[in-house]
Amino acid sequence: MTATAPELPVRDVVPAHRFDEAKLHAWLSAQLPEIGDALRVQQFQGGASNPTFLLTNGEGRRYVLRKKPPGQLLSSAHQVEREYRVMKALEGQIPVPKMRALCEDADVIGTPFYVMDYLAGRIFRDAALPGLEPAERAAIYDDLNATLAKLHQVDFEAVGLGDYGRPGNYFERQVARWTRQYRDAESESIPAMDALIAELPARIPADQSVSIAHGDYRLENVMYHPTEPRIIAVLDWELSTIGHPLADIAYNGFIWRSHSPSWGSLDGVDLAASGIPTEAEYVAAYCRRTGRDHIEDWPFLMAFSIFRLASISQGVYRRVLAGVAASDREAINGTPALAEQALSILHSGR
Repeated sequence: MTATAPELPVRDVVPAHRFDEAKLHAWLSAQLPEIGDALRVQQFQGGASNPTFLLTNGEGRRYVLRKKPPGQLLSSAHQVEREYRVMKALEGQIPVPKMRALCEDADVIGTPFYVMDYLAGRIFRDAALPGLEPAERAAIYDDLNATLAKLHQVDFEAVGLGDYGRPGNYFERQVARWTRQYRDAESESIPAMDALIAELPARIPADQSVSIAHGDYRLENVMYHPTEPRIIAVLDWELSTIGHPLADIAYNGFIWRSHSPSWGSLDGVDLAASGIPTEAEYVAAYCRRTGRDHIEDWPFLMAFSIFRLASISQGVYRRVLAGVAASDREAINGTPALAEQALSILHSGR
């Protein structure tokens, strides 16, 4: 969303995502008079979901605009309005960018969008954190863990998010949701996905904890201070809801099992020498911070997290085929490999 300083990975807006910049400028001028008479729009590279843009006014002040993608959208996907609402509510609770304006009128630039302050900081695309000392790597992962634990302890009703989702039965609803999303985007028969759809409901743990759930919490979706190993912004709240905290920690823990450098992977990293904790150490730290003595059926939680990723991957694949994805990635479907990995974890119990 925002980039590692000093080099910003921005480019001219790609043809598929162009909109009426004059109309945007007029709308923003009414909402944010400090925008002034000039506005430059550039697009951040990468990202497969909601297109994100850098706005620079005539005085060099920067903002970030995030919008829904063009084209036919899957049910309940790309909800930038929810992203805006949750970050606005969490100001002062956990690190988030300052929200400036939300536009739900699709007539302005073609889809709803919101604008927030630009923050200069570091986003780590490589989970191995090359070039850093072991102590800094340890501190970076520790703050990633601590920030998630802090999010899960926010009183969501007190910050005005009591109706942001339906408390309880989170995994039942999520399995059903991602099954629908997968079926809506299905392009081929994937036996492992069919098996997960059949087997996951019977493995749902009895734990019915409720918290704000980020839904996509991982190293690449947070921004660190330019020189310190502390988070200054948690980003990409598209999948957030009132949900189950253990879904977040398991999804976050997938980095230790992922084989995809583009998503984040620790393949080949000597954890003991690197300063990066093991999966077990990371989960234990989260449990200490949230007062848990253990987590029931971690293999289910991990399999569920990968199942979600597989369903999301299928949706991205369909958007790439349709030519409206927010990235230039090749039309390669990662869903079968993810589904097979999830099924193996579910069956092996590890």
